[in-house]
Amino acid sequence: MKGIDQRVEAFEGQLRKAGLRMTQQRRLILRVLAEADDHPDAKGIFTRAFAHDPTLSLSTVYRTMKVLETQGAIERHAFEDGVSRYEHADQAHHDHLIDIETGTVVEFSSPEIEALQAKIAAELGYEIVRHRLELYGKRLPTAGKRRKTQG
Repeated sequence: MKGIDQRVEAFEGQLRKAGLRMTQQRRLILRVLAEADDHPDAKGIFTRAFAHDPTLSLSTVYRTMKVLETQGAIERHAFEDGVSRYEHADQAHHDHLIDIETGTVVEFSSPEIEALQAKIAAELGYEIVRHRLELYGKRLPTAGKRRKTQG
């Protein structure tokens, strides 16, 4: 995984490649996104950036996120709540468990699940090229603590 400054530079390169001018507002959006360790939506990114620059517009955030998504620098997830959430595309493959009561997004990896998916695809005559797995649930009262990221 890249460091924050490296990620900002990579994001800047993607915007320049798409023909966008690099403004201070866009740099701020990129910094907020690079620092995010959760799955923020555009409004969340806007709120974090707006705290540093009250002249920022939400439409600038939406345009910037769209270009980054188109360029493959970020991934957009549309979980059941209908809100598009974003994460860095340079992460290792993982799946998501979404808490339906709090919106918390838990990232997890399971070699067993990956193997089972590959086995099922092969039995059906396919090779998996890409996939997303989203599980939705409620936390059990006796559940232990695991790595969480707020969605």
